[in-house]
Parts: sequence; C-alpha cells; structure tokens
Amino acid sequence: MLRHDFRPGRLVAGAAFVLAGVLFAGDAGGLWQTPWFVLIPLVTGGLCLAGAAGVTARSMRRRRGSSRRTGPTAL
Repeated sequence: MLRHDFRPGRLVAGAAFVLAGVLFAGDAGGLWQTPWFVLIPLVTGGLCLAGAAGVTARSMRRRRGSSRRTGPTAL
C-alpha cells in the first residue's frame, strides 16, 4: 500500500535539475567545459516535460477514479 500518489512530473523535474547540477559541477571542477547557454534549454525543457507528465498523470488518475466514485460526494 502506497503512502502517497506517484507523481511522475516531480520525478522528471528532479532528474532535469540533477543533470543540470552535474553538468555545472563538472564544469566548475574542471572535468569538462559546458557552455553557459546549455543549462537554460535543459532546465526549461525538463520543466516542460515535467508539466506534460504531471498533466497526463492527473488526467489518468481522474479518469480511473471517476468510475469508482458514484453519488453526490464524487468530485
């Protein structure tokens, strides 16, 4: 039994930020050279994918839950 709902949007956003952090840390440590403009599309693209995953998961969760709930208390 899960204690909370799985939220794939947060997983995707976290992965994008971790990747951006790894790229920044590698550049700061001198392991490789990362241009500054690479991180902006990476973060914005990750946030857009996270939003799409969140909307998709919410719509699937609402669709699946609507058949189970009946009566005046259903949202």
